[in-house]
Amino acid sequence: MNGQPEGRSRFRGMLAEAAGAVILLVVAVAAMWAIEVVDYVLPANLDDYGIAGWQPSGLIGIVFAPFLHVGFGHLMANSLPLLILGFLAAVRGLGRFVAATLLIILVGGLGTWLTTPLGTVAVGASGLIFGYFGYVVARGIFDRSILDIVIAVGVAIAYYSMLLGVLPNQPGISWQGHLFGLIAGVVSAWVLRRRRSSLTAY
Repeated sequence: MNGQPEGRSRFRGMLAEAAGAVILLVVAVAAMWAIEVVDYVLPANLDDYGIAGWQPSGLIGIVFAPFLHVGFGHLMANSLPLLILGFLAAVRGLGRFVAATLLIILVGGLGTWLTTPLGTVAVGASGLIFGYFGYVVARGIFDRSILDIVIAVGVAIAYYSMLLGVLPNQPGISWQGHLFGLIAGVVSAWVLRRRRSSLTAY
């Protein structure tokens, strides 16, 4: 008798967390657009605060880089995939989504900093997008719930061509950011996977 109310309560909780994730993502993307407008109008050369490879001062760019873009075309190309993949990454809980986002930014950013050539600055939300892609697909493998598997298969089919972005074949594109964002997403899925009980019956 209690199963139906509990199911409804759980569903409402998921909807509330999904709504919270949408608000968070929209605010983040809006901030990216506001920053790009400021950078264009002043101009403020804000892109200098991205990830500067092998420079100690460039480490601060790990936090700032996802919010910085090389022009409105770059930002426009990143906005929709960020919203879609970010939402799919958040459907299993807002707390896990926030934790995954922080791990992707930090782990992916550090990997980018270590592999980006000296004198080069990497900016853009692409690392975060690749991180969400890796997180969603790997979550389906590690958590093995029906919902996670369905989402993982759908994302893999829709965005598989993204994987070409981890190859160093496009001048001016930070393949390092793509590659380590993807790796960070997989690591996040592993760290945040749902642990199964180790209890056994006897």
